[in-house]
Amino acid sequence: MKALAFDVFGTVVDWRAGIIGELEKFGKSHGLQRDWPAFADNWRVGYAPAMDRVRRGELPWTRIDDLHRAILVDLLIAAGIGAGDSDIDHLSRAWHRLDPWPDSVAGLTRLKQRYVVTTLSNGNVSLLTNMAKHAGLPWDCVISAELFCHYKPDPEAYLGCAELLDIAPAELTLVAAHPADLRAARAAGLGTAYVARPLEYGPDREPYDVASDHFDIVATDFVDLADQVGA
Repeated sequence: MKALAFDVFGTVVDWRAGIIGELEKFGKSHGLQRDWPAFADNWRVGYAPAMDRVRRGELPWTRIDDLHRAILVDLLIAAGIGAGDSDIDHLSRAWHRLDPWPDSVAGLTRLKQRYVVTTLSNGNVSLLTNMAKHAGLPWDCVISAELFCHYKPDPEAYLGCAELLDIAPAELTLVAAHPADLRAARAAGLGTAYVARPLEYGPDREPYDVASDHFDIVATDFVDLADQVGA
């Protein structure tokens, strides 16, 4: 293993708490009361179907920023919420301002002493760069599905990441909290490291049992991951 590529939303940053917080600020500034946790969940739920529209050719290649904004507009309309373009633009970029899980920065800092550490996210390059600046994430580089015009779990994203790093797929390990992402990476020839994020979808979600998936590494957090790989 020469490099670790990290899924970002949910694995490195706590998207749900961050988006709920941004929605609450938006609601307060507009005198609105809504079920903001449910709104945040619906915003995230719209992400996969939006990417599928691109895969089916119903939309041209589209950055995640633009998909996020379109989903947000639909949700605001459905909720009967009026907002100006500048307010929508600011709120849609809440995904740029997410905070890391408590162990993320410390774990990444250790890991990069021994390995190349990069993002491998469907988030676009500007989103990931702004997020790194906001959250203090010490990436060696920022690699996005945008560079390949293929969202994960398309194999082009995993293989393209290895190619950009000039290493074999087997020398690259994907780190993710999402088993489907890891399975797709394994099918493309990458190593796999599952990191548990039991609070990603809130405290009421049942923990996922990954024992049957046989991932190469199973860790409780990034510090535990660093311990396991000798960083």
